[in-house]
Parts: sequence; structure tokens; C-alpha cells
Amino acid sequence: MYFPGQTTGYNDLPAGRFPFLAHGGAMGALISGFDWSCTSLGSIEGWPPVFCAHVSTMLGVPEPLMIFAGPDGVLLYNDASIPFAAGHGPAALGKTISQIWPEISEAMGLMLLAGQSGYAPVALEPESAPGVPGFTLFCSPLKNEAGKTFGVLAKATRRDGEAKKAQNQIAALREVAGAMPRQIWTANAQGRVDWMNPHLRACLGQASEEEGWSSLVYAEDRLLIARLWAEAVASGKLYEAECRLQTASGEYVWHLVYATPIRSAEGIVEGWVGSNQNIQARKEAEAEAGRARNRIWQLSSTYMLIFDREGIIRHSNLAIELGTGWRQEDIVGNNLLNFVHPEDAETTLMALARVGAGETVQGFECRCRMRNDDYRVIEWDVAPDGELNHAFGQDLTEKRGAMRALQRIWDLSPVLKIVLRPGGEVVTVNPAWTKALGWSEQASRAHRMADFIAPEEREAVRAQFNDFSPGALSTEFTVTMLTEQGGWRQIAWTKVAEGGLFYGFGRDVTAERRAAAAAESASVERERIWASSNDLLAIADGDGRLRSVNPAWGRLFGYAEGEILGMRLLDLVTPEDRPVAERAIKDLTGGHPVFDIECRMNDHQGRLSLISWSADSLGESFYFVGRDVSAQRDAEEQLRQAQKMEAVGQLTGGIAHDFNNLLQGITGSLELMNKRVQRGETQGLDRFIAMAMGAADRAAALTHRLLAFSRRQPLDSKPVAANPLILSMEMLLRRTLGEHVELQLDLQDGLWLTLCDPNQLENALLNLAINARDAMPEGGRLTIKTSNTELEGTIGPRRSEVTPGPYVCIAVTDSGVGMDAATIAKVFEPFFTTKPLGQGTGLGLSMIYGFSRQSNGHVRIESEPGMGATARLYLPRYEGEAVILAPGLEEADIPAIASYGTVLVVEDEPVVRGLIVEVLEGLGYAALEAQDGPSGLDILQSRQKIDLLVTDIGLPGLNGRQIADAARLLRPKLKVLFMTGYAENAVMSVGGLEPGMEIMAKPFTMDALAAKVRGIIEAKL
Repeated sequence: MYFPGQTTGYNDLPAGRFPFLAHGGAMGALISGFDWSCTSLGSIEGWPPVFCAHVSTMLGVPEPLMIFAGPDGVLLYNDASIPFAAGHGPAALGKTISQIWPEISEAMGLMLLAGQSGYAPVALEPESAPGVPGFTLFCSPLKNEAGKTFGVLAKATRRDGEAKKAQNQIAALREVAGAMPRQIWTANAQGRVDWMNPHLRACLGQASEEEGWSSLVYAEDRLLIARLWAEAVASGKLYEAECRLQTASGEYVWHLVYATPIRSAEGIVEGWVGSNQNIQARKEAEAEAGRARNRIWQLSSTYMLIFDREGIIRHSNLAIELGTGWRQEDIVGNNLLNFVHPEDAETTLMALARVGAGETVQGFECRCRMRNDDYRVIEWDVAPDGELNHAFGQDLTEKRGAMRALQRIWDLSPVLKIVLRPGGEVVTVNPAWTKALGWSEQASRAHRMADFIAPEEREAVRAQFNDFSPGALSTEFTVTMLTEQGGWRQIAWTKVAEGGLFYGFGRDVTAERRAAAAAESASVERERIWASSNDLLAIADGDGRLRSVNPAWGRLFGYAEGEILGMRLLDLVTPEDRPVAERAIKDLTGGHPVFDIECRMNDHQGRLSLISWSADSLGESFYFVGRDVSAQRDAEEQLRQAQKMEAVGQLTGGIAHDFNNLLQGITGSLELMNKRVQRGETQGLDRFIAMAMGAADRAAALTHRLLAFSRRQPLDSKPVAANPLILSMEMLLRRTLGEHVELQLDLQDGLWLTLCDPNQLENALLNLAINARDAMPEGGRLTIKTSNTELEGTIGPRRSEVTPGPYVCIAVTDSGVGMDAATIAKVFEPFFTTKPLGQGTGLGLSMIYGFSRQSNGHVRIESEPGMGATARLYLPRYEGEAVILAPGLEEADIPAIASYGTVLVVEDEPVVRGLIVEVLEGLGYAALEAQDGPSGLDILQSRQKIDLLVTDIGLPGLNGRQIADAARLLRPKLKVLFMTGYAENAVMSVGGLEPGMEIMAKPFTMDALAAKVRGIIEAKL
């Protein structure tokens, strides 16, 4: 690339990368920047040193030389050859001989062969392009270190005498330019400056034009103007560039450098004439203007962006950072659509398309994302500028919000609003006008205000609109307005005049007027209700003293009105119920209404009435409404008693039916056994024994269910982790449900412990699963879910049944047929069942209900017909540590002979006592027996060694727990086994079972008794 005025080459541009091109002039610069990888020569970095040397020599020679390199003859040429390649311009560089001069391509190929064979060079005459002088190429081969030809070196020689004419023309130009006051210079066809007029030399301080002036160009400007000059010389186009030149004073001054080619008659470039113009003042003005623009850019509160055609942001000003929170490094390089609300992306793209078509877009709005992820409404003006676009934005969020707020006020205000011209013509109305009168805005604009007023009031209203005083509000006046449906409404108006218009504001007072008229009538009606009501109505002050009562007080309590006024309401309440009434008064004082508070109250003769109160407070006054519910509660109690009797009848009938069936099995089996024994027939007795034992086991199970329902079953409560218990039952449940029912377990992590009998819990879950299976005859899904929950006393038939607190909830949900409300109300009653006769006892849910209540928990069932059912079992949370239970002894583990020891058996039933003593003696224990509590205590108070006390709880005189407590005073380490047919309070009355005490529920097998006795005796206290 060239610098204007340079005579010795272009040392600054290419030398850094390719030193062999350092003095290559314009063509050296073009060769340096050309992409040679697309030619057969390959990338310039890989060129052989000998080839680089030939190219360097060719570029440094002032004669027109060319190199055709490679197998296809790729062209490289120097500055002196530019006129001969002018027909192709810079595009000739890198092309093959067949692309430029196809007429000599065959001869060139022969030249390459001749060079390889040692033949002498030849002269070729390619056809000249229009405007290019005719020339001859004298070609000779170029060889590498191995002696092989890799290219052709050609020298171009003119075939005419135009050179002399061009020289004469340039000499004439120099004579004229020498006398001009401007800075003039000339250059030859290759772009080398060969003359400067005195003004230019004086400016640059050069003594002679031969010294050149490229070194005087400011370093930052050299690359740009060199490229522009090289392109102009190679193409023959006008040259224009701005650069800073060092003047004779040593300072750098901005110049506009302009050059035009000198052409022959055929249009051939024979040289260049150029001029330099001092533009320092303009540049300083532009710089100042630029600084001013930069100050405006940075100080302006307007958002300013510059982005390209692809929407990539190139610059942003400080206002954007302050207004949006985005820093310049966050924005620059991002697509501006990344900051636009997704719902506004489509309209934004349409606006950008208009800008891309060269249109300036003004007033475009979109929501833009702030750094804190909020969106604000920005109005943009966008103008295209070549490859870039300039955008200027204003934040209209508050303005649009205020406009929306005003519009909402206009649209949502309950006040009727109307705008009128002085003649009464309607300009506009708000929705409240349409809602009240029915006239739409369009219909209203077609009328005058008087058209909407009752005829008899129009004249009076017309006078109200004669005051044009701006800003003065009128006093309120009421007008009867006609509705679109033919009715009327009374509207209270105020108006104000402003800007030649009337603004009216109306309130619909129709209801107020009607209410005022009705209030007087209602007052009379209220007085009648007050006087005739049988309910107790009263008004009391803040401390509960009665200020006003209705006549019902006198009729119920016998007090005259004068006697009861001033009394405290609490003075009439019985002492037993006064705490309830005091809490209600406290709630009223705190501003909370109370409902259905029942208290017994004394009349003037001391007779009691049960009163149900509801009350509320207003200001410093309390308002009471009471009703005598004495007769109602008596009737309810009678009904409950009747229901109890009905339940007892149902229970006893069910027990009698089931026990008769079971006794029939037992007595029948024993009778048959007796007859066979009398006949001496012992074969087959085990079958009747099994039948009798099975009936007895079912009788025991029935008893346990009844005890569970009555909350009297003996429970062995332990800390239980419900999730592992349920998982241990999974296989049993799946076998019970069958393949047609899908079982799902949803067990909460971190489930609390609960305190209950694990065996009874397993029975409860199994019963619920069986009920659910039977409710899904066609198959379905059963889900068992556990969760931690807090109850607030809101489940169950009555709130009093539920103790608020933390519970473990086990929910069993099926997808079966469901139940209606009437069925749910009875599901916990004993012997109630929805199954066909003979397919259920009706005690399953009763047992679950009794187990949950006895465990201080609750059970609830939710269901709808066809929607399945959910049974929720709530067991109280246990706050202690989990206890790992040792496995119990199986019957097979019991040895025939146990360790020696002495056992005292206290049992009032002789048969049972005899059986227990016989079993103990059979196991090797010494057995003592007593028939009642006192006789048993006498033995315990003796010096007799006793290892274990086995006692029934329900004994005459002293019960089993009393015996045990008295015995432990004398024998602190005495071990005790209680036996019971039901869970009497005697066992638990003194804090539950102590260490060394255990309990067994009757009936039990003798093997189970033996295992329990052995376990207690061998256990360590």
C-alpha cells in the first residue's frame, strides 16, 4: 500500500508480517493482504524461501515485471505493471493466465515445458483490454534450488510511443500547478510521487520532493490512507483521504488529500495529480461537536442506543444504566430483543423491519426488562443510519400508569359523571351513568341534559347551568332522572364550569330516599317486634349492666322492667355457669361476637331456666338475644335416652344371636364327645375338640370386639413407628386384597412415633383394608397414606370429643362404591353392616372406633356415593424415644418343665383357678391359690417365698391392683401378672403398669399363660 509522496517503498505496512514484501509498493501491500489459500500457491506463510526472494526482487524493480507461478500460472506483478493489468484492476492479482489472457495460456504452458527442457525464453503478445496500451511479454523460467521450473518471469514492454505524450502533458500540468496558491503534487502511473509545488514543500518542510513525505503522516493514519491509495492506484479511481501531516513547525495538522488520474486519449492512466488542503479548523470544530455530542450522550436523561441491522446493541449511554440498572457491559453485544417483554416481541420486530427498510419510526412503545426483572414502558424513536440504527427512549411507565389510573377512576367510579357544553349538549358520560340510568355513552351524546330530566323539574335545573364562573362548585341539588327503561332515579348533582364546559358529578340517592321513608315505617315495626318477641332482647353497657330489655324478660323471669334495669346480667346466672358467662363477656369486650352460649339463670322465685345466648358489641354497648331452651334440651335428652336404649337393644340382640350360635357349637361338640366317651369310642374326638375350640376362639374374638367398642379392651400400649409396621403388613394386605385391587403406600418421611397397642393397630388396618376390598367388587385402588398433622378440635360429631394437638394420621382410601351421609352416621354402631346377611358381624368399625378412643385418638370417615371412601385414624404423637421390642415367645419355645419357682394364683372363679394351678404345677412351679383378695393378701403378708403373683383384677373385696400395691409394700420386687376380662380402671388408676407388672386378656390359651409366666419370672427388674 502507498502513502502519497513516498518514493522508497512502504516500509511500515507489511514488514511486520512478511519482510520480503517490505519494499513492494502498492502491489506489495495487496499481495500481503490477499487470501492465497484459495489458489494453487497455498497460504503465503508456506511459500518457499526461493519463491519469496523472486517475488521480493520483482516488486523492487522499477521495470514492469510479472510472475506466473504454479502449474496453472497464478499472476503476481509489481507497481510498474499496473497499467498493463489495468483492464482487470486489482482483481487480476491471484488469477491464472487462462483467466486473464487465455490467448497466450497455451504458449505459457509450452514455456514451462521449454524451461524444464532448457529451451530459450520467448516473447508473447497478449491482447490488450480497452484503454490499456499494447505490450509484449518477454518470458523466462524461474527455477528452485533443485533446478526445477516453478514459474515464469515476464517483462512487459510497450509497443507504442504514448509514454512521451504523457510526459509532456504532466510537464505542462506542473508549470500551471507551480504558480497555484494551493498544495499540489504529481505521481507517476505506479503511484510514486515525483513532484511537489513550492506551497506543499513549504508546508511539509521538505527541501526536495525526492525525499518523500510518508514519514510525516501521523502513525495512526498511515495504515488507512495507504490502503486507500493502493486501491486507487490499482483501479485508476479517484483518491480522497483525510490524514494528519507533520508540518515544518513539527506539529501535526489535518489535511484533505485528493488525487485524480491523468489519462491518455485511450483512457490509459499515465500519472496522477493531487492536492492537499488544510482542514485543521474543520476537524477541531468536528471534534468539539463530537465532544458536545458525547457530553449530551452521557448527560442526557433520554435513553440512547446504537444497534446494527441484526439488532445487536453496539453502544448505550449512562441514562440507560441509571434508569434500568443494566451496565454497558451487560447490554453491549446482546440482542435488544433479549430486553423486550415476550408479549411485545412481535410488534418490536415489525418496528425493526420498518427501520431496516430505511424508515424512521417514532413513538413506538414496548415493555423493557430492568436489571431487577421488572418491566417498564419505554417509548422509542428509531432512525436508520447506514449499517447502524440510533434509538432514543423515554420511560413512560408513570405517565401511562397515571393515565390508566385516571381512566380507571373514570370507568370504576360509582359517581355519575357527565361533561356538557354550555347549551346542555352531552359531550361524554362515564360507565356509572350508564349503569344507573341505562343510557349508553353513544345514546347520551345524541341528547341534551334536559332530555334526561323529569319534565316538571327541567326549568329549575336549567337555572343551575347558567353560572359560567370557572372553578366554582355549585351546591348539591337533587333531580329526578329518567332511565332508558322508562323508570326514574333520583340523582344528587354538583357541577363546576371549566374551559367553556360543565362537569357534573352525581350520586344516586334513590335508595337513600326510599330508605329514609322505609326507616320510619321500620322503626314502628321494630318496636312491635321488640314488644311481642318471646326471645329475650337486651342492651347492656360495657360492664354487662342491662340498660334496656323487652317485655319477654318480665314474662320469663317475673321481674318488672324497673326492677331488672341496672342489674348485671351475670347476677342472674347460676354460680356453676358463671365462668362460662364471664368468658363470653370477655370475648365481647375484645370485639368478638359470641353464639349459642348456654347458661342456667334464676327467675325472681329462684327457679332455673336454661338460656341460649348470642351477643355482639357495637361501640360501648352489648346487644343480647336469648332463648329459653329448657324444654328443648329436655326433649333432646329424652331422644338421646331413647336412642341409647335402641342401641342397647340392638347390641344385646346382636350379642345374643352370635353367642347362641357359638354356644351351640361348643355345647353340641361337648355333647357328642360325651356320648362317644360313654360308649368307649375315642376315635375322632379331636375333630369335635377342634370344633369346640374354634367356637370358643370366635366367642373370645367377639368379646374383644365388644370390649374394643366399649373402650374396655386391655391394651398393651408401646411407642410405635407406624411406617415400618405398615411395611411389615404389605404382603399380608396384598394377599388379603387379591390381584384385582392395586395397593399403594404413601408413607411420609420423618413420621412421628405414636403410643398404642401395635397388635390392635394391625387389626384395625386389616379391618379397614377388608372393608375397602368389599366396597370394590370390580377391583380398584387402595391407598394407605401416613402424615403428621395438628388437630384443632374440629373433627367428630362434637368438638368436645377431639383434644387439640399433634397426631399421626393413617388414611386408608379406596375407589369403591362409597357411602351416603346416613350410612356414615351409623358405621360405628355395633352390629351395623351394609353387607348381606351372614357376610359380616358389623363390629369391625365399632372395634376400630373403640381402639382409637381408648388410645386417646380419633377416627373419621369421609365418603360420597360413587366416589370411594377415606377412613382417617388419628393417634396421638409420642414424644419419647422409640423402644425396640424383643420378640415374644412362641408356643413351640415353651419347655415341658420350667425353672422352679413359687406362684400365687388369686382367682374367684374356681374352674379358672384350678386350670391355672394345674398348668403351673405341670410346668414344675409350686402353685399357691386364693379365692379372693383378703385371703390372697394374707398369704403375701406371710413369710412364704413367692416369685410371681398371678391375680384377676375384678375380685370381691380387694381388687387385683389393690392386692399388688399392698404386696409391693412388703415385697418391692414382687412380679405381678394381671388377668382381666376387660380393661378396668383399677389397673391404670395409679399411673399405669409399673416395672415388673404385665397384663393378659381373658380368654387365653394355657400355652400363652405358660409363656407369659416363664418370661416374667426369668426377666430382670
